[in-house]
Amino acid sequence: MNRVVFLGTGTSQGVPMIGCNCEVCRSTDPRDKRLRSSIYVEYEGLKLVVDAGPDFRSQMLANNIQDLDAILLTHKHIDHVGGLDDVRALNYFEKRAFPIYCEETTYESLKRTFYYAFSENKYPGVPEYNIEIIENKPFKINDVEIIPIRAMHYQLPVLGFRFGNFAYVTDANFIPEEEYEKLQGVNYFVINTVKRTKHISHYSLPEAIAVARRVGAKQSYLTHLSHQFPRYTEFAAELPDKIYPAYDGLSIIF
Repeated sequence: MNRVVFLGTGTSQGVPMIGCNCEVCRSTDPRDKRLRSSIYVEYEGLKLVVDAGPDFRSQMLANNIQDLDAILLTHKHIDHVGGLDDVRALNYFEKRAFPIYCEETTYESLKRTFYYAFSENKYPGVPEYNIEIIENKPFKINDVEIIPIRAMHYQLPVLGFRFGNFAYVTDANFIPEEEYEKLQGVNYFVINTVKRTKHISHYSLPEAIAVARRVGAKQSYLTHLSHQFPRYTEFAAELPDKIYPAYDGLSIIF
């Protein structure tokens, strides 16, 4: 059985947002409480997390995830990598440097952000990473193939990932024409949007809906959602057929 759990479905500042008293941030519906965007994937025997933002520790604990085979990173922004210091716990219990799969540009950024983990004379107890550099071509973890999907986050190249008939693309506002071929035949598709109107680096809601319709999955889910959208029940009611707002804790069998 393959499955995905949405660990977080919020923007870089999460929902509720510090200092905000809008009706979404004050909502008592747990589906309106959004940590930074991340997913947990069980696929062909692998246990993976895509992106480890500042909420990584609380997401792992809330979902009782005690072991992983690897973390895949879509890009270098801090809301997607800021929790990597907490890999120290996995180092301790699994007695190994932890596998991180990312592009070269993300790796170079990690060396600056977590400089103490890459220094020559390391302080005892710093996180230990086993960095695996990937490119925009299929790669394997334990003989299981994963297909990256190139997208653009304004001027920053980022990666989405396809696991069998499930595909995940966050933090993007453009997918090159040739990359849509990699999305053919997916049954479940996740795409990002942060607000209804145009955004410099994310899809607007109409743009995200258009991408989802083009991909044509049986079910599509919206993630990286901000408090600028209505509360969950209202938002879900307005969306087209087969397109749904994701929420933290949502689990999908694929």
